[in-house]
Parts: sequence; structure tokens; C-alpha cells
Amino acid sequence: MPSPLGSPTSSRSVTQTVNGSHRFTIKGYSLAKGMGVGKHIASESFTVGGYQWAIYFYPDGKNPEDHSTYVSVFVALASEGTDVRALFELTLLDQSGKGKHKVHSHFDRALESGPYTLKYRGSMWGYKRFFRRAMLETSDFLKDDCLKINCTVGVVVSETDCPRLHSIQVPESDIGSHFGILLENEEGSDITFNVFGEKFHAHKLVLAARSPVFEAEFSDRMEDDNEIVVTDMEPKVFKALLHFIYRDSLIDDEEFVGTSSSSMPSVSDALAAKLLAAADKYDLPRLRLMCESVLCKDISVNSVANILALADRHYAMDLKSVCLKFAAENLVVSEKGHILYFWFRLFMDPGSGQPVVSDYSIGAAVMRSDGFEYLKENCPSLQSELLKTVAGCEEEFSGGGKSRSVWAHLSDGGDTINRSVRQQTWENGGEQNQGMWVQLDGGGDGEGSPRQEE
Repeated sequence: MPSPLGSPTSSRSVTQTVNGSHRFTIKGYSLAKGMGVGKHIASESFTVGGYQWAIYFYPDGKNPEDHSTYVSVFVALASEGTDVRALFELTLLDQSGKGKHKVHSHFDRALESGPYTLKYRGSMWGYKRFFRRAMLETSDFLKDDCLKINCTVGVVVSETDCPRLHSIQVPESDIGSHFGILLENEEGSDITFNVFGEKFHAHKLVLAARSPVFEAEFSDRMEDDNEIVVTDMEPKVFKALLHFIYRDSLIDDEEFVGTSSSSMPSVSDALAAKLLAAADKYDLPRLRLMCESVLCKDISVNSVANILALADRHYAMDLKSVCLKFAAENLVVSEKGHILYFWFRLFMDPGSGQPVVSDYSIGAAVMRSDGFEYLKENCPSLQSELLKTVAGCEEEFSGGGKSRSVWAHLSDGGDTINRSVRQQTWENGGEQNQGMWVQLDGGGDGEGSPRQEE
């Protein structure tokens, strides 16, 4: 007699797209023209479906045969991946308010061969003849010398579902809120901090568990010595420090909104900057990283020197790396129409008689900032690090058309462009020290124009 059949099982395969969008704003379109056929401006990378993507805009087109008649737009796979299948939509936004956008989309039509497959990192999909350039420049798509492109990517994913009879949702951890209540109620507190007359009650065990500095400090104190006077930190900063230690989050304070700093005091007086110093003092790497993330959002040509000095002082290595790269990128000698000034110092080696670049700073708006003067006077070691970063960015910028990095000009054996140089020489401790201002004038096609490297 055959055994009875068991209960039938089932499963279901679901194929769908994980969608995400990115808006790419291109300011200074007229300055981007002329960078060369096949040269592009890239958006910041964005993540969709577990992969990184980027938008490439070619002001002079991608196809040499079109002789810069069209602009080209492509979407590129910017991370490692093999045979990534995706749908795309590129939209050139109408800025007149009429809503007449130019849309190229896979999402609203059937594709005979299915989604597009990008085989490896750097693979692209897009249009060599996205828009005729002459028409674009007289259209509502271009406003105030600015273009806006919206890109939507739909990454194809497949998964197999099997029926689940029951599911139970587990909420996010609330341990931080419980410890926060312990701090607020002061129940069982056994240590008091006196910060300029304001008292904070806390728990040695919690502080020691979170900070090795607190742990060492408590182990060296007498049992009945239960008050610590803090003289190097404001009460609001110490309050924010305790908030993190107990709740593992930043305090909800409007001062954590970007400082929009333009001078040294506004950066150093920001709560995020002071809390970064506290994280350094008490060896709290997670708090340090949180503060770095806040300060990173405020990096600009006016603030980068100040934030770089701050990051170097408190061993904020991620923030320091971002500042160095940002400063190096702003050393680029840009397209026609720009005048940039660069300052550097040459020390003559008494033995070889060869100049050695030992002091280097950024040009244009960065060099005019008060923060740069502070950096030059107080953080000389950062100058060489900045120079190394510039050299590391050389390859990236050298492929950008009519742009050359400052490092390329300084290391060039010849005088490839006309330079107006004011030079003073004096003797100092056996070394010949020369201070130079170099003016790189790109005022058109005449004298002083930069020229593209062959």
C-alpha cells in the first residue's frame, strides 16, 4: 500500500526593480564648453540597488564624428559589478515652469530584449546625441547658465519567496533611552562634575565602560573623592558629551546645523568642533566620527583651511582626508575666463642648488580666506600633506580637458604659459629663500591663455 502524500509545498519567484533617482545640476555650462570631445563632467556617485552609479555629461559630445554638434549624457556603473541588469530614465528638466521636460525612459515601454546589461565597472548607457547643442542653448532647459538632469535607475533583482505563517517585528534597540533616563534622574549617581559652576551627576561604571580615559581617571582617584572640576570645556559641551556617552547619539541641538563658516572663530566655536575636541580628549572614536560627519557637511572654499587644521589637531583622519582632497581639487587651473593666484615658497638646496617645494597653499578664494592665513602660520606640516594630495589628484584632473593642476605647472620643466612673477630673494641661515606670487591669467585666446597638453 503506497504511503500517503505529504502536504504540498510552494514557492514563488519575484523579479522586480529597485528604483532610485539622482538630480545632477550643472552650473556654468558656458564655461564647460570647449573642454573637448569625449571629456565629461561627472556627478557625485549615488547608490541604487546596492550599486554605485554616476551621470556623465559631455558638453562637446562623446562622438568625434559629430564635431560637437550634440551634447551627450550617459549613466555609468561606478562600482564593481558583473552583468548588472537595469532600466534607465534620463530627464532634462524644463526650467520655465511649463513642465515640458525632455524624457528618455525605459520604464513606460516594453523592451524587446529586456533590461540593459552593464557587464562591468565603467559600463555606460546613454545617448551620444542627447540634444543638439545650438537648440539647447536657446531653450528653456538652460537657465542662468545652468542645466538640471534627473536620472532614475531601476536595478533588476530576483528573489524566491516561500510562505511564512507568522512573523514578529522586533523594534529598534531602546537601551540608549533607558540609560538616558538614568542620566536625567541621577538615580544611583556616584560622581559629580563641576563645569564652571554647573554640576553634572553621573555614574562611574557607565563612564568607565564607555571611555578608557574615564576608566583610568577613576582608578587613580581616592574612593571618597567624588567631585571632578572640569576647566577646559564649556557646560553645554560637557552636557552633549554625557548625552552621547549614555544615549550613543548626538544631542538634539540647533548648533549641529551647518555653521556656514567663513572665519576661524565661527568654526572653532561651533558645538560640533568643541565636541570633536572632547571626543579626542576622552578617546571616544564613535563620537569623533559623528562630529566629523557634521563638520564635513560645512566644508567650502572659505572654511576648508580652518576645518583641516581642526581635524589635524584632534586626529580626525576621515575629515582631514576629505579636507585635503577638497583643497587639492580647488588648486586646479580652470578653463578660460578664470584668473587664479597661487603662492608657493622655494628653498634652494645648498648641496645640489635645486629648488625644493616645501610650502604650498591653495589659490583663489581659498587663499584669500582668514583660515588659510591661520593654517600657514600655525600648521606648517599640513602644507606638505596638501602637496602630496595635489600630486595624487594629478591623474584625475589631467584628463579633464583644458585644465591642469597647479602641481603640473610647478613640476613642468618649461614655462608652458605666460606668467607674471614678482620675486624677492634674500639670505637666511645659509639657504636661499624665494617668495613668489604667480599669476595664471586665462583671459581668452590671447596672451596668458592656458593651452591643452598634447
